[in-house]
Amino acid sequence: MCGRFTLTADANDLQQAFDLRTIPTTITARYNIAPTQPVAVIANDAPHDLTFFQWGLVPSWAKDTSIASKLINARAETLHEKPSFRSAYKRRRCLIPANGFYEWAKTPTGKKPMYIHLKDHQVFAFAGLWESWHSPDGDEIRSCTIITTTPNALIKPLHHRMAVILNPANYDLWLSGEELPPDILAPLLKPYPSDEMIAYEVSPHVNNVGNDTPDLIQPYHPPTQGMMF
Repeated sequence: MCGRFTLTADANDLQQAFDLRTIPTTITARYNIAPTQPVAVIANDAPHDLTFFQWGLVPSWAKDTSIASKLINARAETLHEKPSFRSAYKRRRCLIPANGFYEWAKTPTGKKPMYIHLKDHQVFAFAGLWESWHSPDGDEIRSCTIITTTPNALIKPLHHRMAVILNPANYDLWLSGEELPPDILAPLLKPYPSDEMIAYEVSPHVNNVGNDTPDLIQPYHPPTQGMMF
């Protein structure tokens, strides 16, 4: 799954990576993005604009927004059949820019956070879906979810799922405004090559979503206990 990620690229890098016309002036480096927070999104109804949606999908038919926390991820294998995702899969797709993401490795002494990014440190895009929900008062909430697939060799020891990182060559197809069938889209939703990624342990401070500082993505070396004589 993907439950925490980073986006530290500046406006120029984002503009070049995604061929953008507009970028919000409020965009800032984020080192600990968590579910239900606003996330940067490029949606297929405006494929050259970057905006912010809530992370956690709220389908148009939902009674309220409480479902969002349960729909932060969507399994690639069942997008075409799940009521929460099948309509968005056909018509409302998006890119969710990121620099890296976190997973937690299980160890005999507990879980330790790991940071994963591309070896070339480039910004990339998760494959996402988006929805528009209207409250009884008429307010609109645009929300999104990150698609997951089976893990590559690097992620497999950490988790049985990983977020889909799209090949840049497929951005235009994913952002097509046309209704596309699953047989065209499904081949895009595959594990990213593990030999192009790197993972290392980071500080347990990332466990607290209130922490959002550059030191969170620095390699961490746990203190060792002094020897007793």
